[in-house]
Amino acid sequence: MNPKTVILIADDEVHIRRCLEFVFKREGFETVLAENGEMALSMARQAKPDICFLDLQMPPMNGDEVCLKLREDPELARMHIVIITGRSQETDRQKILGAGVNEYLTKPFSPTKVVTRVREILAQRERNPEAH
Repeated sequence: MNPKTVILIADDEVHIRRCLEFVFKREGFETVLAENGEMALSMARQAKPDICFLDLQMPPMNGDEVCLKLREDPELARMHIVIITGRSQETDRQKILGAGVNEYLTKPFSPTKVVTRVREILAQRERNPEAH
């Protein structure tokens, strides 16, 4: 594991932010937290995280809007973006993936499985650094 791996967690629900922060820090990852979409965009530009977990429904800027802005920024375009949402309809999933999201995670989720998935993402990047 790269000790400099930075994970941005953006969710307007404090318990989701704290849960993910706890499991990621326990595993040795650095975390950056945001409570809304505008803050997520600002924190992403400052911290340049490797992976971003974005809640879909946050005021005043939704996760899909944040994703589109991140993809427009050349310094952030390769960031791995995971949308977190309570919506599980296939039409929602397709719309979100069309916004440039890498993955879609529905609530509730297993923090252990999230950590496992982060490790898989990082391993894929090590094997193929040009892909995102």
